[in-house]
Amino acid sequence: MNLIPSPATDTWRQSHLGRLLGESLRRFDARVLTLMAHNITVPLALSNLAARGQVSAAHIHITRHVALEGSRLTDLAEAAGMSKQAMGDLVTQCEAWGIVQRQSDHRDARARRVCFTAAGLEWLKAFEDAVAQAEAEFRQEVGDEVAQVVGFGLEAYSRSYADVR
Repeated sequence: MNLIPSPATDTWRQSHLGRLLGESLRRFDARVLTLMAHNITVPLALSNLAARGQVSAAHIHITRHVALEGSRLTDLAEAAGMSKQAMGDLVTQCEAWGIVQRQSDHRDARARRVCFTAAGLEWLKAFEDAVAQAEAEFRQEVGDEVAQVVGFGLEAYSRSYADVR
C-alpha cells in the first residue's frame, strides 16, 4: 500500500477552507497595518513601528479585544486565543509603546485592567478606519454580493463555534 499521495491528488492541501481563511486573514491584517502605518492621525512613534514591521497581527489582538472600559488580562488572553503569559508579554510591549496601561480594577482591588491610553484611543480610531478601508477594498475586489455572503457565512461559522466552546 502506497501512502504517499500523487501530486494530482495532493492539491487539497493548498486549497482547503482553513488554509484560505488563514491566508485571507494574514492578507487582511497586513493591509490594515499598512494603512495604519500611513495614517497621519496615528501617533508618529506608533506609525513608525507599523511602517518598520514591528507591529504584527498579535498586536492587532490587543486592538480587537481590549474593551473600552478596560479588560482583565485573562479575559484578553481567552478572547485572543492566547496563553495568559503570551498576552502579558504583548500587553507589556504595548504599554512600552504607550497604547495601553494597566490600572486598578475598581471592582476587585487585587485585579488590574488593561486600558487604552489617549494614544491608544487614537490607534483604535486608526484601526477602525483601516478596517473599513480594507473591507471596502475586499468588496471592490470580490463584489458586494460575494462579500455579503462571505460575511454572513463567517459570522454564522464563528457564532456556532462560540456556542460549542
